[in-house]
Amino acid sequence: MSLPALPRDWNKSESFKAVASFTTPEKLAAEPVGPGFLGHARRILRNRTFSEDERLEAERNVKAIETADNDYESEPEDADMLRHDPKDWKSLDQYEVLGLTKYRWRADEDLIRKAHRRKVLKHHPDKKAAEGAGDEDGFFKCIQKAFETLVDPSKRRQWDSVDPKANVPVPSKKTKGDFFERWGKFFEAESRFSTKQPVPQLGDLNSTKAEVDAFYSFWRRFDSWRSFEWLDEDVPDDSSNRDNKRYIEKKNKALRAKHKKDDTARLIKAIDLALSEDPRHRMFKDADKAAKAQKKWEREAGSREAAEKKAAEEQAKADAEAKAKADAEANKDAKEAAKKAKEAAKSAKKKHKRTLRNAIKDVNYLLPEGEQPSPDTVANALADVDNLIEALDDMELADYAGKLSPLTADSVKAAFTEGVQAKGIKPKFFL
Repeated sequence: MSLPALPRDWNKSESFKAVASFTTPEKLAAEPVGPGFLGHARRILRNRTFSEDERLEAERNVKAIETADNDYESEPEDADMLRHDPKDWKSLDQYEVLGLTKYRWRADEDLIRKAHRRKVLKHHPDKKAAEGAGDEDGFFKCIQKAFETLVDPSKRRQWDSVDPKANVPVPSKKTKGDFFERWGKFFEAESRFSTKQPVPQLGDLNSTKAEVDAFYSFWRRFDSWRSFEWLDEDVPDDSSNRDNKRYIEKKNKALRAKHKKDDTARLIKAIDLALSEDPRHRMFKDADKAAKAQKKWEREAGSREAAEKKAAEEQAKADAEAKAKADAEANKDAKEAAKKAKEAAKSAKKKHKRTLRNAIKDVNYLLPEGEQPSPDTVANALADVDNLIEALDDMELADYAGKLSPLTADSVKAAFTEGVQAKGIKPKFFL
């Protein structure tokens, strides 16, 4: 290919202008690297053609892959599965096609790719043809479909949602055994559908009430990503009958909603059954019942204590009132008695005074019987008696009144004379 000719009017000095100049060239040592150079060197050293080297390296890579996949254990293949119609590939167990039945939803992407490589190496149509085997191109297509399904997160969820062999049945009430062992497997299998991770664990008998309540609360508000699109009827690609296409799409949508509703009802029923069988639930109920009974007893005990205290206070008040009343009555009686005693003493004193005053009169002022005393005699005698009565206290007054018995002139004279002298009274009559 030659370059086009320059225009006739092109002028080097006018049309071309250099903006820079080349630097001085420098010679450098270069060493070839990379897989291309290694392949070229390998072909030169071993005297191989390009196609021969590519074939031998492919065989070596296959052996390396088989060696790297030794940790993957092959599963026996069902003969009916190998003869399955590839058009009905969706009815196959996608994990069984790749030999992952013991892993299922637990298989990670790396394990799926390893299983796919093993299946491809075993069932590739070219290899089967070279071995002289029958046409197994149909099963190879099923392998490809299964691989496409399981490596695509969205498609894998669709299959996992309806995988019947991955479901763990709800433990029956008649099933004997440990509660946590039976129900732990069920909740572990169901937890794969949760959009919220991690999922609370079932726990054991040592779990607290808060942990158990959180567990059942989580499952009652369980947010499941489970869908049932895998069971949809295929929508025909024929665009000429749009009404039929819309009908099938509407039917699929309704069936998905029904399956979702049935699955939610199934899960709620299972949660209610697990809660009714959970031994911790009964333990917590008994503990709550005991705590309520304790509070009630304490409340009633407090009421009883308050009632007893009130009764004691009322009794003390009644006793105090009774005592006060008794004391008042006793004081009243004492006052009345004192009053009576005082009045009696006063009456006795008057009687004693009267006795002393009448005694001198009764003995005719110490004169012989029939002789009339003079006024002076009477006045002097009564003056001495009155002075003596004023000088005596109540006891002495009663004592002297007793000395006048028997009432004679001698007893009267002796008593009054002794009293006047004892009290230091200057007598006018009793000299």
